[in-house]
Amino acid sequence: MNNIFTVIRQELQAHADPECAAGMKRYMKSEMDYYGVRTPLRRKIFNKTFKESGPWDFEKWQEIIFELWREAEFREERYCAIDLVCWKPCENFQTWEAVPMLEEMITGGAWWDYCDHLAKPLGNILRAEPVRMRELMLEWSTDGYMWKRRSSILCQLLFKDDLDFELLQKCIEPNIDSKEFFLRKAIGWALRDYAWTNPQQVKDYVEANAERLSGLSKREALKNLGKLL
Repeated sequence: MNNIFTVIRQELQAHADPECAAGMKRYMKSEMDYYGVRTPLRRKIFNKTFKESGPWDFEKWQEIIFELWREAEFREERYCAIDLVCWKPCENFQTWEAVPMLEEMITGGAWWDYCDHLAKPLGNILRAEPVRMRELMLEWSTDGYMWKRRSSILCQLLFKDDLDFELLQKCIEPNIDSKEFFLRKAIGWALRDYAWTNPQQVKDYVEANAERLSGLSKREALKNLGKLL
């Protein structure tokens, strides 16, 4: 086991809270156990450990992420893998070469807490590689793995004026009739986020697709329009 993983595991074990762990596991409907370490403390642990473990390069970054992810016995260890994916000092490693790793984490994790935190690095790669990533996100939008479809819809969160609305619509289209809660929620969330930038475009889209969008998607998409129009 790599020393970085060893240190993180020891720190998480030292701060474990069994009572909190039980509540976390119930809330997340998780098969994997928790240590019971809350997010602020976990982030303090990983920040200290990662800072002390430099310098970093792409190979080391990916190796540690894979170890934390694949060897995890508790959910917080996987959260630390995602923390390292998103860690600001290593953001420049969020490149096309990292996409297979993110895909493994999204499909293997197969739950919203993993998927949604990985939307931002996917979006960062989309910004840097718009042609290849646009094509890939369109492929993901029809993939057999529901979490890849959700990721294609959410990857432009917080893009504001940079959001490619045509791409978002095309990623929504294969999923617009889905009865899957997590896809309906993602559609509404992505539209609601963009409504802060272009409320009229979102309103027009919802009206044009009112018969196909689920009630959940429409409620989420239109939640703030009263303040914006």
